[in-house]
Amino acid sequence: MGNPLTAVPMRAARWSAEHPWRAILAWIAFVAFAVGLAVAMPTKATTDADFRVGESGRADAMITESGLVQPDSENVLITARGGDLDEEAAQSAVADVAAAARDAEHVAEVAEPQWNADRSAVLVPIELTPDTDDVTDLQDAVSAVGERHGEVDIRQAGDVSLDVAIDDRVGDDLAAAETTSLPVTLILMLLAFGALIAAGIPVLLAASSVAATIGLMAPLSHLVPSDDTVASMIVLIGMAVGVDYSLFYLKREREERAKGRGTLDAVEIAAQTSGHSILVSGGAVIAAMAGLFVIDDATFNSLAVGSILVVAVAVLGSITVLPALLVKLGRWSDRPRVPLLWRLNRRIGRGGISRRLLGPVVRHPVVALVLASTVILGLAVPALGMKTHSGTLDTLPSSIPQVQTVKDISTSFPADEGASATVVVRGDAREQADVRSALERMSDDAVDTGHFVASSNGVQTSEDGTTSMVVLGMPYDETDERVDAALHELRDDLVPAAVGELGPGHDVEHAVGGGAAESLDFAEKQGNRLGLVIGFVLLLTMLIMVTTFRSVVLAGISTVLNLASVGAAFGVLTLVFQHGWFSGSLDFSSPGFVIDWIPLFVLVVLVGLSMDYHVFVLSRVREHVELGMPTRLAVQRGIVDTAGVVTSAAAVMVSVFAIFATLSMLEMKMMGVGLSAAILLDATLIRLVILPATLVLLGDRVWWPWRPVRPRGEPVVEREPAYAGSAG
Repeated sequence: MGNPLTAVPMRAARWSAEHPWRAILAWIAFVAFAVGLAVAMPTKATTDADFRVGESGRADAMITESGLVQPDSENVLITARGGDLDEEAAQSAVADVAAAARDAEHVAEVAEPQWNADRSAVLVPIELTPDTDDVTDLQDAVSAVGERHGEVDIRQAGDVSLDVAIDDRVGDDLAAAETTSLPVTLILMLLAFGALIAAGIPVLLAASSVAATIGLMAPLSHLVPSDDTVASMIVLIGMAVGVDYSLFYLKREREERAKGRGTLDAVEIAAQTSGHSILVSGGAVIAAMAGLFVIDDATFNSLAVGSILVVAVAVLGSITVLPALLVKLGRWSDRPRVPLLWRLNRRIGRGGISRRLLGPVVRHPVVALVLASTVILGLAVPALGMKTHSGTLDTLPSSIPQVQTVKDISTSFPADEGASATVVVRGDAREQADVRSALERMSDDAVDTGHFVASSNGVQTSEDGTTSMVVLGMPYDETDERVDAALHELRDDLVPAAVGELGPGHDVEHAVGGGAAESLDFAEKQGNRLGLVIGFVLLLTMLIMVTTFRSVVLAGISTVLNLASVGAAFGVLTLVFQHGWFSGSLDFSSPGFVIDWIPLFVLVVLVGLSMDYHVFVLSRVREHVELGMPTRLAVQRGIVDTAGVVTSAAAVMVSVFAIFATLSMLEMKMMGVGLSAAILLDATLIRLVILPATLVLLGDRVWWPWRPVRPRGEPVVEREPAYAGSAG
């Protein structure tokens, strides 16, 4: 009873039970205050400077500081609606587009139109004013011209309009996911409890935890800038853990009431047992999410803060306002009952299904372990060939009009197609002529290698003469493996050789940047730190398991099972998105790779969330061991007792993540498929087959160096625990 992890939820539950209205009103006030913060304080978003990495980051900083940043531009593509393009009609449309664009807001200049080689398309480049992020007026003007020229097809696309369209699509996707996840979660809770109030409590707690966290992120964003994706992360994690923690608590409280205990006693026992598991599980999730900080990336830092905060808020709600609600509602939490679901729930809750599944596993643990491990290893093998790359135009939904327009522009004007690199040199303004000559020679040498294409703009120099740059194209698609090799050649040989020719008296700084270089630098940084992240996450979760269960063997088993889950998840990602399995069913075209940040994200989220029910199951198993049961029987009883909760918790996670797999953005599909498949495998094959089979085979050795001390002369099966929070 002296364990602080048991004492904390006990004290919190006791206070909440004794002062239920105070606890409920305090939670409402906390959520309202947090939401008010978001209204009163603007959220500080990440900027381009926050994402600078390595040499490409230095190049971008030099370009920005020198004023060489090229203003954003939009392109208007004019093609035939069918058949050949009528040049007279096209020229008329070009003139009207140019005139309308010059009168539109945020337009700096309209360049001369460009015809492609076979004169099947004409392009009107439009330069925007600096720092423009709104091209609505220009889009309206171009659309109006298009309505007047029905004989040609007039479309607009550019960096600004594409970014706005992507942001709108992400917002629509997230709104659809949030709208769908709530009723789906409520239905699953109805299946789990068979009563409307009991089903609504976990959803209400999870939703309020998410709302509070999003509000608290506003002031925190001034310490760690908030990325656009953090809101979806908070919804994803918050709904999963918030519902899970409520499930753990409600199921145990209901179980104790079914044994004849009063509501107050049932809540107290739930606090001792499930409250303890919630604290440990929350700590494991937080430890896993903290691994994102190791990458030292603006997006991952923001995701780490959001996920850690929403888990902490969900834990706080589970051990404070939840006991207060249960005490205040009493047996009304089981009302109103849905007759069929109520009977089905009571039948499943007695462990009938799980007992039948566990029987063969316990009787034949070696066979069960071999068969389940073979399936998991088979799914993990494809991960050895996983290819990663940053998101490209091909990973964006083709249903976004601007995406298809950009692709058509690249097809009609091949000079704009492929990857590129930007070479930047900074030095004394008096050396401007020498630097320019060196860059021109370097460009010629680069073109001679066959890996680069000369820039039509040549060498560009800042007004103060200190910084010069040249853009070199590459005759490869940005996902081509030869792009990285060409960049290394440019960085390691061509640029140093050119700068070296300036002589020892020239103090210059050089860097190679551009989109392809940024992707390379991020991939190398993530690859170098991936091992650190895995080690950090596994070590922290292992320490939590050792501290909680005082068993080195059990901590080692947990680590191996986590690695197995991660391997299977990576294998599924590789098969689906790299090799295109089920691409038709999921409505996407395989890009031939997995977007680079997804594996790391799936790793930390999966390890964290899978520890939720892992801790819950093992706590119940050890509870039975401490009551005197042999390990074999304790495993069977413990898993049967918790199977309903684990199944319900996993169903919620899988359903919420699967919703993301139906969205149009490929990154969200990858996140949804990876996590839903991983949780499904983890909750079934790993936790209900491999885990019990391993525990049965090891017997009492699984608790080493702790040894269970069984009471003598007492019935071990029928004895009820005085308290079950001794797992730790």
